[in-house]
Amino acid sequence: MIEALPDERLAHVFTHTSWAGTREESYERLEFLGDSVLGLAIARELHERFPEYPEGQLAKIRAHVVSRQSCAVVGGRLGLGEKLAERGEGMPPEELARLAVNRNVLAALIEAALGALYLEHGFEAVRPAILTAFADRIDYALTTYVDYKTVLQEELARRGRSVTYSVVEVEGRPHDRTFTCAANVDGEQAGVGRGASKKAAEQNAAREVLTKLASE
Repeated sequence: MIEALPDERLAHVFTHTSWAGTREESYERLEFLGDSVLGLAIARELHERFPEYPEGQLAKIRAHVVSRQSCAVVGGRLGLGEKLAERGEGMPPEELARLAVNRNVLAALIEAALGALYLEHGFEAVRPAILTAFADRIDYALTTYVDYKTVLQEELARRGRSVTYSVVEVEGRPHDRTFTCAANVDGEQAGVGRGASKKAAEQNAAREVLTKLASE
């Protein structure tokens, strides 16, 4: 979809500030716009996919998905650094090589590209492409990044409640154990989780409680 942009838009997306005639000619303004487009697309997706998640949990997931680190991963996978280097006519090769792998530059490029796509096609046309490009970042945030214990603690604190954790059961041999832990809200068991470690089991227990809280 990026390659199909008109030449003028492409030139704008891939003009770094170091060789732009003016700052307005660089990708910075498109980057600013694309940041908002990305944030809206991810926020809407999370809101629709996870109606049971509280605001705090959704915010943490979105924050990771749209982070500079996450954007840099997507920008690198799409080869945007190489495309930038191809357009740096007259720039020293070593400088182009450095920019092509710079994480901040890669993150800026994906956001600039999204800004250009939004201007060219509108939000609804661009949204599916955003979700496809960032699908693995959403999955990572959901399964690895989010600290459900912290989210739960913050959510309960807003309600004047507290949580503790306890080990319910440990199964298996010492090198291959499965832990079952309970999340106890105000002293009463509110959720149970299992995992290969105590920490993982507690995270899963916290996640179960968050799901229940959302339906209260």
